[in-house]
Amino acid sequence: MNKRVKLGNPLITRATPDPMQAASTADLQVGRRLRQARRVKGLRLKQLADAVGCSESLLSKIENDKARPSLQMLHNIVGHLGITIGGLFTDRDPCEGIVKRPGERAIIRMDSDGVRLECLIPESGSKTIYGSIHIVEPGSGSAGQISHEGEEVGYVLEGEFELTVNDQIYRLQRGDSFFFESHLPHGYRNPGTVTTKVLWINSPPTF
Repeated sequence: MNKRVKLGNPLITRATPDPMQAASTADLQVGRRLRQARRVKGLRLKQLADAVGCSESLLSKIENDKARPSLQMLHNIVGHLGITIGGLFTDRDPCEGIVKRPGERAIIRMDSDGVRLECLIPESGSKTIYGSIHIVEPGSGSAGQISHEGEEVGYVLEGEFELTVNDQIYRLQRGDSFFFESHLPHGYRNPGTVTTKVLWINSPPTF
């Protein structure tokens, strides 16, 4: 039986992790990488904030890892910087191996933890595909639609999933899969009451 362990908040408890189901603890702090990319592009903070449609204050908080953007906002930021979300994982682990165990994969947390991306393929490891597990809490989602080059395929591992592609809404459940061309505007949300996990692959790695 799992033990219950007290955390800092007495109202929160956590089961002792199962090594076969443990979530990654390698949270990736994206702010520093975004700031470096902005400086490489020669953009001032206000210039980038105006370009992506957010306040200079919010962008500053994002770059200092004091705020987390939505998936749509992050995609907009990296697009203006000429990089990809997958590229944020690059060089995280100089000793990357063929196999990654539970707890070893990096995670980008976004939008108050409502959406997390667990990296399966660091950009430095492939020039043809990018893969991640989208972990979406109930009521959370991409906060808008995005589009880019390539093709996408996904498989719902757990929970319920509402996918919107080119203004068409699709309801998916565990075991359902999808495929579409990435240039079509697309977004998603979790309409259910439990956490949704989706295995998601992009080719080429333009996401």
